[in-house]
Amino acid sequence: MMVVSMHCGILDIHGGVDVSFVLSGFLIGSQLLAEIDKTGKVSLSKFWARRFRRLAPGMAVVIIATAVLAWLYASPLRFRDTMEDGLASSLSVMNWRLVETGTDYFANDGTQSPYQHFWSLGIEEQFYVAAPIALFVTVWLSRAIFRNRVLVGLFLMAVVGGSLYLSVTQTKSNQPLAYFGTHTRIWELAFGLLLALGAPLLSRMNRGFAAVVSWVGLAIAIGTALLITPETPLPGYAVAGPVLGASMIIAGGCAAPRFGAEWLLHNPVFNSVANVSYGWYLWHWPILILWPDITGHELSYSDRFRVASLSLILAYVMFYVVEFRFRNNAQLVARPWKGIFAGGTAVAGTAGAAAFAMTVLPLNLSASAAAAGSGTVGYSGPESVQRSVLQKELSGVAQGALPKSPDDKTHYGCIDNTDVEEFVMRDNCVIGDTEGKKTIVVIGDSHAWQWGDAFHELGKKLDTKVVTMAKGGCSPEVYAIKNPELNREYSECDSWRESAFEEIKDLEPDVIVVTNRVRKEATEAGAEKAFQVFEDSGAKIVYMTDTPQPGRNVPDCLATHTDDISACNPTQDAAIEFPAFRAMEQKVAKRHGAKIIDTLPAFCADNVCPTVIANQIVYFDSSHITAGYAKSLVPLLQPTLKKVLAD
Repeated sequence: MMVVSMHCGILDIHGGVDVSFVLSGFLIGSQLLAEIDKTGKVSLSKFWARRFRRLAPGMAVVIIATAVLAWLYASPLRFRDTMEDGLASSLSVMNWRLVETGTDYFANDGTQSPYQHFWSLGIEEQFYVAAPIALFVTVWLSRAIFRNRVLVGLFLMAVVGGSLYLSVTQTKSNQPLAYFGTHTRIWELAFGLLLALGAPLLSRMNRGFAAVVSWVGLAIAIGTALLITPETPLPGYAVAGPVLGASMIIAGGCAAPRFGAEWLLHNPVFNSVANVSYGWYLWHWPILILWPDITGHELSYSDRFRVASLSLILAYVMFYVVEFRFRNNAQLVARPWKGIFAGGTAVAGTAGAAAFAMTVLPLNLSASAAAAGSGTVGYSGPESVQRSVLQKELSGVAQGALPKSPDDKTHYGCIDNTDVEEFVMRDNCVIGDTEGKKTIVVIGDSHAWQWGDAFHELGKKLDTKVVTMAKGGCSPEVYAIKNPELNREYSECDSWRESAFEEIKDLEPDVIVVTNRVRKEATEAGAEKAFQVFEDSGAKIVYMTDTPQPGRNVPDCLATHTDDISACNPTQDAAIEFPAFRAMEQKVAKRHGAKIIDTLPAFCADNVCPTVIANQIVYFDSSHITAGYAKSLVPLLQPTLKKVLAD
């Protein structure tokens, strides 16, 4: 209930997955320890057969159903990536795929995969593979050495401590790895196992005290979950609150107090939801992500309740039609190998279907990619933008270019990644006429890098060497930036900026072009400090205004609105971020003698910013312009730069 409420935006409550991890560790640990006590061993075939019967049928249904919905309604350009996610989900490694792609779990830019929620199931399923083996070995060793379970407790405490340490330290340095990594989450499951190991001792707790412990645990679990926000560095220390709260509820419940938290939690409604909770978790996320594509409009608050309700209904249907039959099938229960075979077949079939869809199915687009490029024009003056505002249907030429548009990124210039702390001159940072006697430096973030193809052509036309200095998410203006990927202050930007300024002093360029994404952290003092450095270098300064922000992934939007591309065109008011800060930066630049290139007329007209201009797709994602459109703007930029160089 916590997870669905948070994902659907009904209640800003976090930590539900962490509570789930503790519960899973306690449940699985209790079952395994009971089996070891009874038989002296662990039947891996029976354990894995139970897991297969419990998890595989529902997983297969949802993965395949999601693939069908994505094929019918979502962007065809994203379908193959989605199927790669479906394949990773079916093989229980989705968490590591998300680590590989550097996914921001709290991103809200339309790029979330409908399979993203399988990350937590992947961790649990990896735990189910290792837990019975590790637990049996440590129990056997502990009995052989100590004739008790001391070694098991020490082993689990070491796992909890080591994993928690990695969680805290890696949250600071690499949040996607910390958030999705098995090694940084396993402590939560191991804590549940530790509770299962101590259950006999906990059951002897005074019942009155146990009741208090369980109620305090419930308050801690919910209270700390409400305090966590998308800005909280996760997992880190923050998830310890929900983990501790869930553990206290379990610990108090072991003593079966009459008036503990179970008095509230154990009721027909919650028990019924508990039966279908797995299915509810599986269904709610893909429906939530695909809802705008299916309905043709963005999620409203009432839609969020509809998603939660519809996914709950589907969970009930799937429970009684699919899950219940597998879990209680007499033959599968009596013969574990049949359960493993049935579950393995479901997994293999699902993975095979995802692989087939990923590699064999063609893109679901009406136009042939053979037309790509032919007839493409792009910007040819303000009138070309005005005409594009009125365009409704995506032309055949643009449809042909559409499949390649997400990769239509600049081919020239360099950009440093988030973790780079120092600018280092290298060959691919020098573009244009590399033997030119004059030098232009282009400095900024990815909104400077996106102009690489344009400046490469400009450099050749003007017989000028162009040096690009760009770092993702890093403004050249001197103010503190909070990086959403790192979820902390972007210290790497500060050190990189200083080294870039030193490089500019050594280069002694003729012109410095400053352009970057305007940020909410911008300050006049920070802008003043940067432009003073540029002025002191002796170079002429050119300030290019930032490009508009379409607010959604443009190629995806166009692929699903080929008959009405106006649905993808933001208004100018919505697309221009922080207009007051833009004006402030421009004012400071002028104060230091900068020439201003206002790029806005090349992107917007009549309060609309078209995403296709004269058959040229303008953006390759939700923020950056395509290399093709950047090149079409060379005639717009050339007169100012030519004049500044001549002066």
